[in-house]
Amino acid sequence: MKLNDEMKLNDHILLWNHVFIKVIDIRHTVMEQGEELRSYRLPVSAFLYTVRGSAPIGLDRNVHMAKRFHIFHGGKGMNLNILAEDELEYYMILYKPTLPLPCRQEIVQRMKEDNPFQYQYAFAPSYPLSLFDNIERLDKEWHQSTVLGKLQVKATFYQFVYELLWQLHQQKIEPIRPDLVTLAVRYIHEHFNKPLTLDSIAEALDCSAGHLSRLFKRKMQNSPIHYLGQVRSDRTTQLLMRTDATLQEIAERVGFPDAHSLSRSFKKYKGLSPAHFREKQSPDRELPISMQGFAVLHNNLCLYTDNENHFQQTGRELLMQRRTKIAVMTLVMCLSLLVGACSSPANTNVGSQAPINNSAGTNSEQLKEGQQAEVPAKTRIVSTLKGDVEIPADPKRVASDQYMGHLLKLGIIPVGVRSFMLGEAWINQVGISKDILAGIEDLGAFPMNLEKLTYLEPDLIIGSIEENIESYQKIGTTVFLPYWEGLSTAGPLEKFRRISEIFGKQQEAEQWITEYEEKAAEARKKIAGIVKEGETVSIVQVANKSLYVLAAEGGNYGSSTIYQMLQLPPTEKALNMKEGFENITLEVLPEYMGDHIFVYGARDEGANQVIDSDLWKKIPAVQKGQVYMYGSFDDKGDEFVMEDPYSLELQLDAIVMFY
Repeated sequence: MKLNDEMKLNDHILLWNHVFIKVIDIRHTVMEQGEELRSYRLPVSAFLYTVRGSAPIGLDRNVHMAKRFHIFHGGKGMNLNILAEDELEYYMILYKPTLPLPCRQEIVQRMKEDNPFQYQYAFAPSYPLSLFDNIERLDKEWHQSTVLGKLQVKATFYQFVYELLWQLHQQKIEPIRPDLVTLAVRYIHEHFNKPLTLDSIAEALDCSAGHLSRLFKRKMQNSPIHYLGQVRSDRTTQLLMRTDATLQEIAERVGFPDAHSLSRSFKKYKGLSPAHFREKQSPDRELPISMQGFAVLHNNLCLYTDNENHFQQTGRELLMQRRTKIAVMTLVMCLSLLVGACSSPANTNVGSQAPINNSAGTNSEQLKEGQQAEVPAKTRIVSTLKGDVEIPADPKRVASDQYMGHLLKLGIIPVGVRSFMLGEAWINQVGISKDILAGIEDLGAFPMNLEKLTYLEPDLIIGSIEENIESYQKIGTTVFLPYWEGLSTAGPLEKFRRISEIFGKQQEAEQWITEYEEKAAEARKKIAGIVKEGETVSIVQVANKSLYVLAAEGGNYGSSTIYQMLQLPPTEKALNMKEGFENITLEVLPEYMGDHIFVYGARDEGANQVIDSDLWKKIPAVQKGQVYMYGSFDDKGDEFVMEDPYSLELQLDAIVMFY
């Protein structure tokens, strides 16, 4: 195998040594001449070893000519095609690799980024009979009914894998990394009529949902679920035009539980209901089928963008309604001008009109420009991770599932927020009026209560979790602003800037940031010298009987205050974390600890398993008394949970008090 950046043999072997292998099935097949196996989707990873005959064998789009001994490997979800040119005999081993839990983070990360069990390769082995002996023995042992025989299968399978990897290395065969996006697109087209979710698609392709979503968006500029909706709406369009099927029949055919769900989704993608669409296309249905598609294209009905799944709306008006209103307003304006012109003296100039002050020599053109300048824009365009969104220029009724502290600091009182926001610690400490809080509706947990949200009639909704955005968009104009990005969180000051940009309040945000940074500088002076030169600081979080170490960047629970604002030096481990935290075991905890340790959640349930352990008590920082307990995971009102301006101010004060 060619040892390149894509996959190194040592990494491959490392993962084989760590995974738990379950052999799913071993099949011995003889195909007659001309017999075909078409589009067999591998349910798990598989080896295929041809031992007699010849055939073109395709794995996805890669076709290999197998003659006599030839071995293939493919990952879960790949398509296998075989056309036997003459009698073809082969063995297939279906197996499933699973990482045992707990497992070292390094192994988990390596498996996520470069899964060798999904790789595709094909080659004619130099020593085919060694592999043949192993696979023949495997087949025999697999079909034994004894428990001991099944156990022997694993031992023989590993011997087969060892021999295969050795020959793969000797022949410098280069595996092919699977194109997950292509596999996902094909899977969606083949299964769109089933109740698919992002998780179910990812599971079918043996990858994580987050990894698949990122790759899909990068290549397709679209999310898998939005692409699924497009496929379903396109098929619905065909069935509406070419058949007289009821909406319920079409819904069941394209993957919806009922006609109502179909209608809502179709309207979102095509801009009108299925019934209205069929009514508009009824004259076109008399055309030959080959011409019907052109009529669909002429209507340009799709109100959705490729950026994700948001309507092009101003407030809650659809585009067609807006055009109608604009036309009516234009007609009324023209009539008003005509009446005004007819009732005015023919030679009257601007300066002689009493209501207008022309002392500065203003002419009619200048007046017109001045009048136009005074008319405020009704909407603005804001850029989000889901593309540009048209929002009200000055939204008055804002609902948000996050960011209440950010909004209030900018002078924006939301009409509704998630329940958790209403119980935050800073509320009682910074003097927020009870009258203000009483006017903010409690909208429950994630996702916010859609019935209450609809009743509030918000002119802008801010959502922080991607999977909830589509539901919010059905109610009103929605902006997606993620709080967490992967396993990391954006810096708190950056979060505040993002919120301010939505409302055009960047100046107010920068003013507070300047004041906060000055306060942080003063705090640094107060604690100067306590952490000696060369010493480091660690942040440990104990939650639900799990142990986490927070990263130098991208963490939460006060880490930004400790590391960024107070500039306390992190350990090398914290600096090198790819995400905002690492989940570790108690045994390796000393490797992550610095000379000073902040412990978040030390008073929470389960924390005593760490704090009272002998391993913890032997850590040098613990023995020196350089440990600082703060915050509570169970306490809903803890100021260290959130990163709004109010919480950041309180966090700064609290950390400085430790010193």
